Amino acid sequence: MAIALVTGASRGIGRATALQLAVEGYTVAVNYHHNIKAATDVIAQITDAGGKAFAVRADISDETQVLAMFDSIDREGEPLAALVNNAGILCEQSTIENLSAERINRVLATNVTGYFLCCREAVKRMSFKHHGKGGAIVNVSSAASRLGAPGEYVDYAASKGAVDSLTTGLALEVAAYGIRVNGVRPGLIYTDIHASGGEPGRVDRVKSALPMQRGGQPEEVAQAIVWLLSEKASYVTGSFIELAGGK
Repeated sequence: MAIALVTGASRGIGRATALQLAVEGYTVAVNYHHNIKAATDVIAQITDAGGKAFAVRADISDETQVLAMFDSIDREGEPLAALVNNAGILCEQSTIENLSAERINRVLATNVTGYFLCCREAVKRMSFKHHGKGGAIVNVSSAASRLGAPGEYVDYAASKGAVDSLTTGLALEVAAYGIRVNGVRPGLIYTDIHASGGEPGRVDRVKSALPMQRGGQPEEVAQAIVWLLSEKASYVTGSFIELAGGK
């Protein structure tokens, strides 16, 4: 058995990914920030189906909490084989005139610094250079990194552009050490994150602009993530899967 850490696993894409990884036989480390009930619900669903999972609380923007989270994973006694960097934040829709430094830095701290910190600690455990057994990392980016999210979330889009660069650079840096690093770019997916942006019904409002004429489901993104982590993708690194309905 091996451990898969999924950040932001208590809801949305993270939750769907945790559930599917458990089916694949991983022991799932369910990271959450504050909603312990949602995290325990995910764990209960996994264990009721015969899988293994445990909760790890951490705000990934806080280095001390990230270190503590990985220490708790180490104590489980199984190797860390997979990391899904999924935790992210989105603030209310805004044009650039109304963006504050505090908001920009808060978005970057979680969506960029948090991903870097989790990648760093995962590499220390997976890399052949550090006597690890190898592994795979999937970074959850966004179609916004390509599209820019004008008039709504330019700061969020920029953070996901940084995630794309991290994915490309890290894939090249650790390829010879047994670690594959890939990304997924979801588009309009039915998750709670839109409520954080002040428009819970955003997907339904704009889905007609998509070539496929519908929003996506978290499970559709999770399937791509699980494939990238699997041996079926053993020769894939530095790649991105677009999950945006054709946009």
